[in-house]
Amino acid sequence: LLLVMDNAIWHKSSTLKIPTNIGFTFIPPYTPEMNPIEQVWKEIRKRGFKNKAFRTLEDVMNQLQDVIQGLEKEVITSIVNRRWTRMLFESR
Repeated sequence: LLLVMDNAIWHKSSTLKIPTNIGFTFIPPYTPEMNPIEQVWKEIRKRGFKNKAFRTLEDVMNQLQDVIQGLEKEVITSIVNRRWTRMLFESR
């Protein structure tokens, strides 16, 4: 299993116990465009959180659930299925 992660300090803790069947690769610093989840969050913000204020945390959670459920498989695939991500797996 290969995990692709950003360079957050908690991803590099020396106290982590890492199984032998798991490998890591890190994206370069300050490259949110290379982090697929950042692109998913961008789409979520665009669809339901842009210029919007909520009265309660429950309202935020309900909106988030509605937006996530409305994301089509094709949208998610187009966001996370990038050439560079495929290359990571092909090279191993």
